[in-house]
Amino acid sequence: MAEVPGLPKDMFEFMQKMWNPLSFPLPGMVTPTLDVGEIEKKVTELKAVEAWLTMNVGFVQMTIKTLELQKAALESLTAGAPPAASRE
Repeated sequence: MAEVPGLPKDMFEFMQKMWNPLSFPLPGMVTPTLDVGEIEKKVTELKAVEAWLTMNVGFVQMTIKTLELQKAALESLTAGAPPAASRE
């Protein structure tokens, strides 16, 4: 049976490419650690990343709202102004 180019050779390789398409090392995915301190350290790091991402989502949402308000203000100003052709 001929191999199809581009398809993974085994299921493990397929799952690894699906979960980690850029092939960054994921140490906890293959061999889990048994050290409670290491797990607590990783949880603390991930909570810090979560807080940072939450803050950035808030900034993006605030920027979107600001731009929507700016767009609405400009639309209301241009709706009340006479057309450019009739000003002459």
